Amino acid sequence: MQPSYDSELLNLLTTSVVGRTRELESVVAALAAGRHLLLEGPPGTGKSTVLRSVASCTGSGFEFVEGNAELTPARLVGAFDPSIVLAEGYVAEAFVDGPLLSALRQGALLYIEEINRIPEETLNLLITVMSEAELHVPRLGRVQAEPGFRLVAAMNPFDSVGTARIASAVYDRCCRLAMGYQDAADEEQIVRSAAPEAADAIDPSTMHAAVAMVRDTRTHSEIRTGSSVRGAIDFVMVLRELASLRGTSTQDPSVSLDAAMLALSGRIRINESGSRTAEELVTELWQRHFGPQATEPADTQKKA
Repeated sequence: MQPSYDSELLNLLTTSVVGRTRELESVVAALAAGRHLLLEGPPGTGKSTVLRSVASCTGSGFEFVEGNAELTPARLVGAFDPSIVLAEGYVAEAFVDGPLLSALRQGALLYIEEINRIPEETLNLLITVMSEAELHVPRLGRVQAEPGFRLVAAMNPFDSVGTARIASAVYDRCCRLAMGYQDAADEEQIVRSAAPEAADAIDPSTMHAAVAMVRDTRTHSEIRTGSSVRGAIDFVMVLRELASLRGTSTQDPSVSLDAAMLALSGRIRINESGSRTAEELVTELWQRHFGPQATEPADTQKKA
């Protein structure tokens, strides 16, 4: 049965995905129209979360594929089991479906993460499937897409490490949705939902500062790629555990600085022309949001 993409689905989705009403409306409309979809945006903007929620709420199948240089056409399509072929020949029962054939046969969503990292020959195969809604497999024959099959791909911006430009033939066969980061209030809600125990252990001002610090990594002049909201999630979780281990408060400066280093120093990518290390930049951002001047009363700061 083909999934139902309607206003009832949209209402259900908005209760499970934070701050993505516009994007959810766009995704539901594109899938309802029978279109393939390309989600474009930096890591941590909820691309896979949105698609998993759509698949879950519609009850449709969902095949997840991680895009990388090792994703060959054979891995995507599937292959004959050699032992069965030796015993029975190239019969249909000997073929082990890959995620693409599984999605075609089931009329499911095929979600390919980071499509701009896969080899060109694999990309060409997907272009054919999008155009013809079918696939011809040697010795197996023609596999027709069942109603409900959609290809949904996600990609990081082209300038991310390891990415390549996507051929115009892909854009020509897809609807494209650009996804940016949510606002600060939504990201605080995401952190609270992802790490409820840690969120309960810290005061609201610390939560606010944690999210603000992570958001500042995205606009810093010396940082090429900043952290997603996952950095804030890790920060509050590590902050809680460090404070407990050291028998001190989550507001202890040494605790929050070490938590910031653990959560952010590996997530940020520095401009090639920059002269400072990741640790130095994280220290600067920590100082801005958790240092003494960040917690002093406003009138004290003015006198200083």
